[in-house]
Amino acid sequence: MATPDVRPVGDLPDALGKTAPRELQAAGIDSLEKVSRRTEADLLAIHGVGPKSIRILAEALSEKGLTFAQAE
Repeated sequence: MATPDVRPVGDLPDALGKTAPRELQAAGIDSLEKVSRRTEADLLAIHGVGPKSIRILAEALSEKGLTFAQAE
């Protein structure tokens, strides 16, 4: 079965592929601003979000002057 392509999802980068944006959207994350409210560990716990997705998101966040949330 083919993975549905829900892109674009807000301003999330297309480089994430198909699975990560779909799963992020399902978790209520549909923008880089919402990504910035989460830690890397939070995001890695989401199915379909792995180290490559974190690198892509980090670069996109940096371009907007944002970063991942810091663990408390």
